[in-house]
Amino acid sequence: MLTNTTEIRVRYADTDKMQFVYNGKYLEYFEVGRTELLRQSGVSYSEIEKAGYQLPLLEAGLKYFSPAHYDDVLLIKATVKELFTPKVHIEYVITNKETNEVITEGFTTHIFIKEENKKAVRPPKIYVDALAKYFRK
Repeated sequence: MLTNTTEIRVRYADTDKMQFVYNGKYLEYFEVGRTELLRQSGVSYSEIEKAGYQLPLLEAGLKYFSPAHYDDVLLIKATVKELFTPKVHIEYVITNKETNEVITEGFTTHIFIKEENKKAVRPPKIYVDALAKYFRK
């Protein structure tokens, strides 16, 4: 299992008229968590793209528990639990750093495609090699 926690501060532009973080922003926060998770594993998203692959979103789900507000510091915990599957499924938990309150939980599911033809492919060697060390028993 591979887990990474990233810290992010809520910007004023992330909030809505109710002074809560706008619900759509959480998918952006998930992206921050996912990007840093990959970086921690030893492969960045830009390296995956340079190798000719892309990782589009297939499915996403979120459950909201408590609102976040401007200037809150949030912890985005991103976890990959399985390596050898055709899809990349990442689970997220976002908490308020100060109160430790869970703000939202969710997931994203992605699939690798080849850049030149947009056809689905198995996870490439660059990805598997980078994450394999986290899944050895």
